[in-house]
Amino acid sequence: MSTRQFDNKYNKGGGFMFIPSMLLKQLYNRGSLVNTGDGVRFMLKNRLKDAHVTEICEIRIGENAIAEKQISLQLADGQTMSLEEFNQIGSYDFPLKSSIAVFIHQCQPLPRQKHAVFVSFKASPFGTLKFEVEDVVTEDKVAENKIPRDDLDDYSESIIKTRQQYFEKFSGSKINHVGKYSIDPQQLQGNIEHFIGVAQVPIGMAGPFTINGEHAQGEFMIPLATTEGTLVASYNRGMKLLNMSGGVKSTVVDDAMQRAPVFVFEDARGARDFVQWVKNNFETIKAEAESTTSVGKLTYIDNFLSNKFAFLRFNFKTGDAAGQNMVGRATFAACGWILDHYQGVKNFYLESNFATDKKASHINIMRTRGKRVTAEATIKREHLLQVMRVDPKQIDYHGRVAGVGSFLSGVNNTGLHSPNGITAMFIATGQDVANVSESSAAILYSELTDEGDLYLSITIPSLIVATHGGGTGIGTQRECLELLGCYGKGTVYKFAEIVAAVVLAGEISLASAISSSDWVSSHEQYGRNR
Repeated sequence: MSTRQFDNKYNKGGGFMFIPSMLLKQLYNRGSLVNTGDGVRFMLKNRLKDAHVTEICEIRIGENAIAEKQISLQLADGQTMSLEEFNQIGSYDFPLKSSIAVFIHQCQPLPRQKHAVFVSFKASPFGTLKFEVEDVVTEDKVAENKIPRDDLDDYSESIIKTRQQYFEKFSGSKINHVGKYSIDPQQLQGNIEHFIGVAQVPIGMAGPFTINGEHAQGEFMIPLATTEGTLVASYNRGMKLLNMSGGVKSTVVDDAMQRAPVFVFEDARGARDFVQWVKNNFETIKAEAESTTSVGKLTYIDNFLSNKFAFLRFNFKTGDAAGQNMVGRATFAACGWILDHYQGVKNFYLESNFATDKKASHINIMRTRGKRVTAEATIKREHLLQVMRVDPKQIDYHGRVAGVGSFLSGVNNTGLHSPNGITAMFIATGQDVANVSESSAAILYSELTDEGDLYLSITIPSLIVATHGGGTGIGTQRECLELLGCYGKGTVYKFAEIVAAVVLAGEISLASAISSSDWVSSHEQYGRNR
């Protein structure tokens, strides 16, 4: 990538906001520089925000400025026009994620090496912007045996059918169930590529379940998507028991989503001084990060120093979205501003593996990732004996014994099986199921009351959930969220409280089964499929 920097600013609310050169360079599709039969082509993609391009001012390859008559454009709708025609339009809608192909005609093929690509253009609301990147030229060849695609509409029924036929021919098997779906494929853009059909997972209902949260209040029916026999029955049994004692109290106690870049310096002193500079400039860094989102809010930046590395852990609130992409984009913008304003950074990576995205980690147990939520209940002794045939003392004692096992194994969960309920709810409601790796962490605590009852609570320190965006708006997933009253904006804390309460129901059910030796017999009755 070229090191040349440009002073890019755009008018915002009467003032000017700096656009980091690193962020602006993301408008270029890396790897898109190809030799064609007639010349050269590269791609631009809007990764900033919805905009209107009013003029493309200059394009250079290396030191050579390209004449306007040599340039044509293929727009997102498939329309092709000369650069002169494009500039005469006066304003072209260039929404976020859309692309423009730039063709340079009547020029010699570029040698296979790095070439500097310079673009200057005018766009509303940004004004005049310019960037320069380096890319390696490749040949414009169609790969053999390539998955069929339609660049204009890759979610049409015809291209989906073509891909299904390709898959059948490639595998030698037939698509029967996968190709049957009720959702509109056009609504899947941004959720999946190369779409051919759906995976159908059975959904069972558990409940009604009484939850006494700050956001989730009342009785709820819980959708659980699973193929594991006994799971729905077990959670339903736990809910029945908890209802008899008044339900579950759920509380969201913290909210944070991270991206963790690392900055490399000449020595440890350089890293230390940089961290102090970041602290002194937090408000400006916050403004740069939040300029990329109407929802995300940067709350604080953790810093961790090791060797000559400065690890920064940006912490955001992300509204009703899970927010990994949101905070990645916001952190990238903030780091772009940092790199353009701080001297001495030798290297930089947007993610250092310190946010531990989709990986269990101790730092997320301590510092929160997603929602930190606790569910708790006091269960009457007579109810445990009546429903579960177990005394509170048995559960409490087994919990202490299991705590030793947890310590010896180094597991991130002192409970029994929180990922079961979390995964089943994630699949049913369109969550990113890979986030179970982080959301599976849990801290279970129990104590006997003076009356001989059992107090039980579980804290999930990194529950990553969403009720808006991602897969939450797709067909069955949206329906399940709507059944919970949790679809759309303003409902994510409610959903988090419900998930935590469901986890507690599963914990007391399995703990009772193990303590009373019902565990194996229950699986024999409900979980065998042979």
